[in-house]
Amino acid sequence: MHIHFIGIGGISMSALAKICLNKGYIVSGSDFKDSDTVTNLRNQGMSVFVGHKKENITDDIDLVVYTAAISDDNEELKESHSKNINTLSRAEFLGKIMKEYENSIAVSGTHGKTSTTSMLSVIFEYSNLDPTILVGGNLKDIGGNVKIGNSENFITEACEYVDSFLNFNPKISIVLNIEADHLDYFDGLDDVKDSFNKFGKLLPNDGYFIVNGDDVDCVDVLDGVNSNIIKYGTSDNNNMIISDVSFNKFGHGSFSISLDNKDLGRFNLCVPGLHNIYNAAAAICASLVSGIDVDTIRDNICKYKGVGRRFEYKGTYNEATIIDDYAHHPTEVKATLSAAKNMCEGDLWCIFQPHTYTRTSSLLDEFAASFNDASFVIITDIYAAREKNDGSVHSKDLVEKIKEYNKNVIYIKDFDDIADYLRDHIKKDDVVITTGAGSIYQVADMIV
Repeated sequence: MHIHFIGIGGISMSALAKICLNKGYIVSGSDFKDSDTVTNLRNQGMSVFVGHKKENITDDIDLVVYTAAISDDNEELKESHSKNINTLSRAEFLGKIMKEYENSIAVSGTHGKTSTTSMLSVIFEYSNLDPTILVGGNLKDIGGNVKIGNSENFITEACEYVDSFLNFNPKISIVLNIEADHLDYFDGLDDVKDSFNKFGKLLPNDGYFIVNGDDVDCVDVLDGVNSNIIKYGTSDNNNMIISDVSFNKFGHGSFSISLDNKDLGRFNLCVPGLHNIYNAAAAICASLVSGIDVDTIRDNICKYKGVGRRFEYKGTYNEATIIDDYAHHPTEVKATLSAAKNMCEGDLWCIFQPHTYTRTSSLLDEFAASFNDASFVIITDIYAAREKNDGSVHSKDLVEKIKEYNKNVIYIKDFDDIADYLRDHIKKDDVVITTGAGSIYQVADMIV
């Protein structure tokens, strides 16, 4: 069988392509540009075209899989329909793959999906359970963003955008947090919560719905869910309770856990921030209901050292520490800067690239208040991603809003100019964080 992937260079699509190649399918694909990912896929034996052209859809193709970013007027998708070739969205295809696994775990939430999926992956991998893993970042422990295992365990991220995760077939689902996001698709927070509620209802009666009980919006989506429900958090109304939280000089967390009034002992992390303690609690819970004993979980979770673009240490310049992070929502920015503040002895610099015009415009006030922990803030142009600029918002609008909370903010358009400015100003013991879902990591690379 020949499967063709439209948008094969994406981190999730490339992972699915590798799984299919491993299962013996003929795999081809296309992407809008060349990249290291595309080169890697070619080296593994896949035919990958640059550019979406109808000529890429040959008569021997049996199935076409496409990403959510592909529009209905895409040449390859239209040609597939004209030739009556079966087509599936990435989410639909992933849902069919999940059916083949007895213990499939889907990690959802507005923030923290990649970090939590990676924590789970490390726990399962070092427990010798040989899971199949799809993660939205490069995890050194599995040598990339995908690991093809030979067991009944499947671990993946589950994104709510365009209701993608409603195509999945999980046995265990995690909801880390819920906020108003992806407002180019959802009508508001209630619409987002309705999607997560439907996600919970996908679970079988013997499945598990693991939710952040400290997040009122997560608790709101439990109505009508018939699976086992486990809530985690610091408050007493949770099944799994986090307590006695502390941080070392690197900002790494240490905490105690109890489950249904049973003390499970203390856990230590090698990643910073309170948000990662919450992520860890969810990963611990999913591991426990998957049958991994608590001591094995405790030994393995501390082996997780992070994933690419999630508080990733890049190096130093002038004895200042350079870190890159993927945060692109106000809550994520706050969490990242809070974690950095715990380890910063000098000034904390934040270089932020807003992600999408819709998010920047709708959350402008929330973004403005999210940089309070930073000593200095540099804002660059909005990363457009899948949107066109309608002129309704500019990064300079965000700069003016931030000034209401933090006067030390400036706008710099060009990445080279940002790097030059930082080289002239950062000093020993400073921490510099480049953050955003776009290409801002290039500034960190330039400095280092």
